[in-house]
Amino acid sequence: MNLPRSGYTLPVFACASAVAALRWLQDDLAALPSVSIDLIEPAETAEIAIEQVARLSPTSALAITRSDPGDNLDLTRHTPVWAVVELSTEAAGETGQEAVAIELQGGEGVGRILTADQPAIYTYARRLLETNLRQWSRPGQTMRVTVILPEGRLLAERTSNAAFGVVEGLSLLGTSGIAQPLSAPGQLEAFRRALQQQASLENLVFCIGENGLDLAQSLGIKPERLLKTANWLGSMLVEAGVQKVQSILLFGYHGKLIKLAGGIFHTHHHVADARQEILAAHCVKVGLPTAEIQQVLASSTTEAGLKYLRELDATSRTTWVEQVYGSIADQIDQRAEAYIYTHSEQHVQVGSILFDRDRQIIVQSRKGDSLLSQVC
Repeated sequence: MNLPRSGYTLPVFACASAVAALRWLQDDLAALPSVSIDLIEPAETAEIAIEQVARLSPTSALAITRSDPGDNLDLTRHTPVWAVVELSTEAAGETGQEAVAIELQGGEGVGRILTADQPAIYTYARRLLETNLRQWSRPGQTMRVTVILPEGRLLAERTSNAAFGVVEGLSLLGTSGIAQPLSAPGQLEAFRRALQQQASLENLVFCIGENGLDLAQSLGIKPERLLKTANWLGSMLVEAGVQKVQSILLFGYHGKLIKLAGGIFHTHHHVADARQEILAAHCVKVGLPTAEIQQVLASSTTEAGLKYLRELDATSRTTWVEQVYGSIADQIDQRAEAYIYTHSEQHVQVGSILFDRDRQIIVQSRKGDSLLSQVC
C-alpha cells in the first residue's frame, strides 16, 4: 500500500509568498518559479512553487502560491495564498541601523481572534515568517507583510473556527510546517505510536485537532498528557485499551464529540453525520416538549440547536441545556467505554468535556470532572 503523501501547512505557503515578494523587490528578478523555505519545525527545507509575482510600486510587491496539504481531506487544497510586502529603508527603532523590523498583518480572509482582537497568525506562523524574511532582508529595513486569503472568509464557514473564537476567516495555525494527512489511514499509525509512547502516564487527554490542544493547555491541562486523534477517535480509544491506559478524558467541541453519543466513532463528516438527530434524541430522553424538539431537529447546526435550548432556558427559567447535554456527555462516556471493551477486552475509564463555539464549557460529565483534576 502506498503511504499517504504529506504536504505543507498554510503558514508555509504564506511564508513562501512573502519571501517571493521580498526577493522580487530586492533583486528585480526576471523569473522566480520557486523559493526555498526553512520549515524550522521540522529542521528541513521545502521548495515551494510560486504561481505569480507582481510589483505594485517601487517599494511593494504581491506574490501568490497555492496551498498543497498533501493526501488529506483539507478544504484549503489549491486555495490561493497571497502576501503583500511593503518596504521602507528607515532605521528599525532604537537598536540601530543594522536592525530589521517586520510587521505582520492579516488581510482579507485571515481570521481574527475575538478574545485578543488580532489576526489569527499564531506563534509558529510568526516565527516561520520572521525567520525566513530576515534571511533576505537588508540592514536597516522595515517591512509590512500582509497575508491575504481571498477564499478564506468563505472557506471558514465550513470549519469550526468560530468554536475557537476565530471569525471572518481562516487561521495560520499549527506547530509544524508539515501537513500530515490526518484523514488518510496511514497517518493513524503515527497517532498510535504517539499513544504508545505516552501510555505509561496512564491518564491521557484526547483532542481532535490543534484548536482543541491549544484550548486544553489554556485550561491548565498538562501538555505531556495531550494527544491529537484527528477524526480517528474510535481507533485511538481501542489503542488506549490495548496499551492498558487507565483513563481517557475526551476534550472537544460539542459538534464533534456528540457523534460518539450516537455510536459514530470516526468523526469526519465524509464518513457519517447525525448530529442534529442525536441532539434531538436526547431532548426526547429528558422530556423536552414535542414542538421544541422539532425546532432542535430543524436547526442547521448543533450550535444553532444549543442556542435554541439556551434561549428556552433564558425565557422559561428551565435547565434544558444542563439536562440535554448532561445526558449526551454521560452517553459519550458509556459508549466509549463499551467500545473500548468490545475491541480490546480492557476496562478504561472515559470522561468527557464539551465546549461551544465561544470556547465556553457546556458540560463536564461526572467522570470528566473527576479526570480533569488528574490531568491538570
